[in-house]
Amino acid sequence: MKIKSTTPILRSYDEDKGKEFYVNFLEFEIEFEHRFEENTPLYIGLIKSGFRLHLSEHYGDSTPITSIRIELENLESFHKKLSDKNYKHCRPSIIKQDWGTMEMIIQDPFGNKLIFYKNINPSS
Repeated sequence: MKIKSTTPILRSYDEDKGKEFYVNFLEFEIEFEHRFEENTPLYIGLIKSGFRLHLSEHYGDSTPITSIRIELENLESFHKKLSDKNYKHCRPSIIKQDWGTMEMIIQDPFGNKLIFYKNINPSS
């Protein structure tokens, strides 16, 4: 068995807030949007640098307040880019963790936690 990729599905409750956060702030691109019919929950696919993430308004698709870890090559430049935006709902910082990572922890509007990190331990 060879696992080719994983795609986290995070719970979303508001299309506009989700797009403001993920598309405008974090700069994910919309890969697709799906509704079974008008006035039904949105399921949206997002992509950034080859990393895919799905947001779902469907009850039961995901548990609210989920955490995911996303490894980055250049955490510092991503942090600077986000900080320069002066986004009113999030002012991220970078934390050096005892276990050998630098982390930028950001909570989305729905309580999900995105942990962007970089390994700083040479043995990792």
